[in-house]
Amino acid sequence: MTYQQAVEYILDIPRFTVKNDLGNTRAFLELIGNPQQRLKVIHVAGTNGKGSVCAYVDAMLRAQGKRTGLFTSPHLVKINERIVIDGQQISDAEFTETFEEVKEKVGEMERKGLSHPTFFEFIFGMAMAAFAKAGVEYAVLETGLGGRLDATNVVEHPVCCVITSIGRDHMQWLGNTIEEIAAEKSGIIKAHVPVIYMENREESDRVIEKKASDVGAPCKKTEKTAFEILTTYEKHIAFSCVNQYYEGTTWRLCSTAPYQAENALLALEVMRLLFGQEGRISDWQRALEHVVWQGRMEEIRPGIYVDGAHNISAIERFAETVSAHSGRKMILFSAVADKEYEEMIARLCTLTDVDCFVVTQIAEKRAADIQVLAQIFRRYTDKPVIEKPVPGDAWDYVTANQDGRTVYCLGSLYLVGMLKRWIQEDM
Repeated sequence: MTYQQAVEYILDIPRFTVKNDLGNTRAFLELIGNPQQRLKVIHVAGTNGKGSVCAYVDAMLRAQGKRTGLFTSPHLVKINERIVIDGQQISDAEFTETFEEVKEKVGEMERKGLSHPTFFEFIFGMAMAAFAKAGVEYAVLETGLGGRLDATNVVEHPVCCVITSIGRDHMQWLGNTIEEIAAEKSGIIKAHVPVIYMENREESDRVIEKKASDVGAPCKKTEKTAFEILTTYEKHIAFSCVNQYYEGTTWRLCSTAPYQAENALLALEVMRLLFGQEGRISDWQRALEHVVWQGRMEEIRPGIYVDGAHNISAIERFAETVSAHSGRKMILFSAVADKEYEEMIARLCTLTDVDCFVVTQIAEKRAADIQVLAQIFRRYTDKPVIEKPVPGDAWDYVTANQDGRTVYCLGSLYLVGMLKRWIQEDM
């Protein structure tokens, strides 16, 4: 089987499967040898920031001299992005070989009357198999959706659980209140396994603390006052931690988003938990300085940024970052229909000062209608709203009319992936 055939098979899985319970995932992993049991797992859940936290932890683990596997989702350009070993995406040849090994076990599942793994289960199983085969010591796992019922939650004995910021997203599956969403996210907490979480709202903090107490898990809240932004550069920020362990170290991140300091601090607390006095702090410092997490306030061309903000809380954090930047600005926006896009747009219009908004419709069956999006923008702003139904035309418009402005492209990870793909093809 070729690499492309393997990818097409995986992408076609949603057409003939439905969500399975965790018993099915356990049976699947058992057939491929329970590779997750050979790994020291750091399990990360949350609404926003979990991918960044995973990337920071992975980078610092490697700086500590550890072999690592990093499993994240979604991918933006290429499916190999989801399976990273020692900082490198799995190669096409390794991807195909792992696919064939896992696909053979899926055949055994079906002969036993078990359900075919879902898309996410399949790629998760591939990641675990690839990590174990490569001799990875630490695996950093990002949940796909929620936590309690997520396929990654079959890992029974992680070395640490992490919960990032919590906000309203995927309410049709996770619940309509912050408490309900927090309960789903905190479902990754295991008995006697340390959990570190980022201070958020009182209602979500309370849920996390109770879950940890109920199962006897040591629980540490990382407070937002535990760090201080020292300087914001054109392309970087520098911050310090209010903790003697870090010896007054100044930490620099390849991002201008203040919320990334929160994510980095959460990752630092994971490292402090795991390594204590053996921590190579100066090596961690150099590692963090070079982490670039795709699609998170990422500059893809001079003065053009893509950001994966696609829910209300992420839009609010995006607005905080952009408002701190001087100069003229333009926003390119699109969204999918099952998001709270009216509230997202309302916040963009009221919390940011931009010259104009460009609206497009992503080439995806879940896309929100461009005319609906444009009407909402005009309801909340008197700035120009330009409609470009075809994403390629929208991209051509913003690049042709940049005129010294900083351009921010956001609202949908589909949009981010599309733009990054075009940039790579042009290189």
